[in-house]
Amino acid sequence: MSEARPRIRILRGRDIAIGPGKADLLQAIDATGSISSAARQMDMSYRRAWLLVDTMNQCFVTPLVDTAVGGSGGGGARLTPLGLEVLQRYRAMETNAAAAIADDAARLNACLKPLED
Repeated sequence: MSEARPRIRILRGRDIAIGPGKADLLQAIDATGSISSAARQMDMSYRRAWLLVDTMNQCFVTPLVDTAVGGSGGGGARLTPLGLEVLQRYRAMETNAAAAIADDAARLNACLKPLED
């Protein structure tokens, strides 16, 4: 079924500092402890995931993701305190935006054609 819903993107100049896909990537990194595992979970290349993380890290005052180089003990990645805060605030913004437009979205949804399978 078609559904009208907000998609929030926070811009810094021409870069998307954070948006729905980047928030999902942060959440996957937090869950897996690894950029490569998060990328696999999201069915994207490691390179794509790394570029998204790099953009986010460049956009904020301090990095959102901290990485450790692989080796005998393995590498890994974790969200920094700012990364956790940004993810939490972004998810709150999504929830608040959806609640703010709920009535209008329901009316708009009634006007949409259903998606075809």
